[in-house]
Amino acid sequence: MERIDLKTYGLTAAVAKEAAKYTGLSLARVTEQHRDSYKIMGESGEKAAAVSGKFIYQAGAMTDFPAVGDWVMVDAGDGGEKAVIHQVLPRKSVFTRKAPGSAGGVQIVAANIDVIFICMSLKDDFNLRRLERYLTVAWDSGAKPMVVLTKADLCEDAAQMAAKAATVAIGAEIMVCSGVAAAGAKAVRESLRSGETVAFIGSSGVGKSTLINCLLGEDRLRVNAIREGDGKGRHTTTHRQLLLLPTGSIVIDTPGMRELQLNTADLSRSFEDIETLAAQCKFRDCSHRQEPGCAVQAAVDRGELQPKRLENYRKLQRELDYEGLDSRRLEEAKINAMFGSKGEMKQMMRQIKGKKK
Repeated sequence: MERIDLKTYGLTAAVAKEAAKYTGLSLARVTEQHRDSYKIMGESGEKAAAVSGKFIYQAGAMTDFPAVGDWVMVDAGDGGEKAVIHQVLPRKSVFTRKAPGSAGGVQIVAANIDVIFICMSLKDDFNLRRLERYLTVAWDSGAKPMVVLTKADLCEDAAQMAAKAATVAIGAEIMVCSGVAAAGAKAVRESLRSGETVAFIGSSGVGKSTLINCLLGEDRLRVNAIREGDGKGRHTTTHRQLLLLPTGSIVIDTPGMRELQLNTADLSRSFEDIETLAAQCKFRDCSHRQEPGCAVQAAVDRGELQPKRLENYRKLQRELDYEGLDSRRLEEAKINAMFGSKGEMKQMMRQIKGKKK
């Protein structure tokens, strides 16, 4: 049987050195994830896999479990047996989000990625506030974010829309492409590097699968036709998977996200302009509202900073501050954000009641 060169799947000297610490187990990379089952690629080829009972017992959180892109140590078994995953090697980067629904928890979208392509349609999906949110998480992941504006063929002025995106995508390259022809993916293809792992992230129906098919040179990922009414494609990717591209890059396709709730984030990179201004404020604890000597509000007054960008910065900041708080502390944090303190809230309520008498 021909052995697989795992360098093709992104194996680096650092990963190989870490794997050498484990005897009796072989190295593999997670290529697919389906709830509690996986597919892995090892030197002997691709196999189905599951985590060991001991792994489940020792796991402290859902983020301890393997995710697509992870390097794992496995007992590969013989013949048609499932491989057993015993260890997840340390991750160099990880894109996470707060798990959808009321149960909470953290969900790993992709691991060990070099570049995150944030895909946003130039049709109805275009939203600068959403782009700011994605960039905030992407910068925190440890990977390099790039912005891909898709469906340029459905937009009357793609250049103008790209210029708007550039006002919030500080430090991130912006590419405009059309998914209707292979030539439309040229900018993305030219940015790919052999051996690098990239992930395509974005809302449902923005054209991620169509774009990846263009990069693959074949229609391997199923896509649905664009709806006439709103220009959106119906989401078709149902699970995360890792694929090899002709360029020598490794790509992770992910299901579209209806929401991206913050778990951790890097506001200092995604809102570098506001953070730089904040350093010039008169007061170190300035809330950038009505304080004298506020450099941030001064920039808003001069028209140099969009009020909606500042508003979203505050929103994301509050979301991070609330993360992990129990119900009592969460209530206190919201009261402090709105009124300054519980005492000030009570005083305001008394004043309102007094006026009603």
